[in-house]
Amino acid sequence: MQPALFDSSIYITALRRGDGAVLALRRFTTGAPLWLSAVVLEELYAGTADRDCHVVERLERDLDRAKRILAPNLSDWIQAGRVLARLAANYHYEQIGQGRLTNDALIAMSAGRLGIRVITANERDFSRLAEFRTFQWQVTAL
Repeated sequence: MQPALFDSSIYITALRRGDGAVLALRRFTTGAPLWLSAVVLEELYAGTADRDCHVVERLERDLDRAKRILAPNLSDWIQAGRVLARLAANYHYEQIGQGRLTNDALIAMSAGRLGIRVITANERDFSRLAEFRTFQWQVTAL
């Protein structure tokens, strides 16, 4: 099975539903190895309420123990910059639009490098990124 990782949009929706919903996300990976993007982890820590912090900490601990936390490398950062420049040129994105997509671009580039499928609720941004760099992704609504 192709490894998978969830974008922040999936985790945020699950967190809003309660503790058990985050753990129940495994059903969407259908037995595939689950990875966690370091970018997603940063977004979760930055945006998670204190009452949900233990859920994020457990997620980090479990996937760190399994050695399945994916951090962007130099090549991913370079590819993200190139994709964002092309996206800006084609869609006339101003700097704010590019900045908003930086994290998603880093997730897509690093996942694409290792052949990890990105599962997201953010179809618009990931479909645009996929126009300029091939990576596996799918939209899932919780």
